[in-house]
Amino acid sequence: MLEGHLNGKKIIITGASGGLGFAMAKALGLHGASVLITSPTPHKLAKALADLTDLLIDAFALDMDVRSEASILDAVAWVEENWGALDMLVNNAGIGMRTVNPRFLSDPMPFFEVSAAGFRNVIDTNLTGYFLVAKAFVPFFIRQNRGKIVNISVSHETMSRKGFIPYGPSRAATESLSAIMAQDLLGFNVAVNLLLPGGATDTGMVPDEFKQTKPAAFTLLSPDIIADPIVFLAGDESNTITGERIIATGFKEWKQRMNIG
Repeated sequence: MLEGHLNGKKIIITGASGGLGFAMAKALGLHGASVLITSPTPHKLAKALADLTDLLIDAFALDMDVRSEASILDAVAWVEENWGALDMLVNNAGIGMRTVNPRFLSDPMPFFEVSAAGFRNVIDTNLTGYFLVAKAFVPFFIRQNRGKIVNISVSHETMSRKGFIPYGPSRAATESLSAIMAQDLLGFNVAVNLLLPGGATDTGMVPDEFKQTKPAAFTLLSPDIIADPIVFLAGDESNTITGERIIATGFKEWKQRMNIG
């Protein structure tokens, strides 16, 4: 196990077999936290776990589907049995526009051509999944009288972009969900904050063909852009911060506005 200022912190990150989830798990683990990564894709999850343990990170992995209450409760049981406590939940699991329109960047599909099944699948994963996972793990925080939830979101532009139904609405609703969760948990000493990269990020949600043909002026952010803010949110320095919307690309400026050194 690595030494760092997050030693002793127990953190679960959903959708962490790659992309932003893996980047957050790596950053948190390198600062000493114990991380539990989840994903419904076992082969990718095994690779991610191996990569983390190769870095001497205290990492664990569970096959979990955020759309399944039974699957989530299995994860709750794992945390209870193996850790007995939880410091932070990171809601990151999500699916993008590729699931309803593989050509969404080059050939946007109007909402009336989106299948009902495709719409439900994105909402069930991106919105209902955040709700179900938070609902299941909050009892740990209430029992402890402390805890943190970080919900991963996207830019406001993505929420209203042409051809981005149902992904845009799913993330707009995530922000409403987070704001209400933060208020509901104020009396329990549980913080809820939003975190987003601040631009298009080089993850599996961006089609490979777009990466190869994108305009020269268009740059994709590295998933590691999320590292500094998630480490900050996991640390004790952020214990009193709740209800914030933190953009990773503007993290330094946000800290200045908040008078955080």
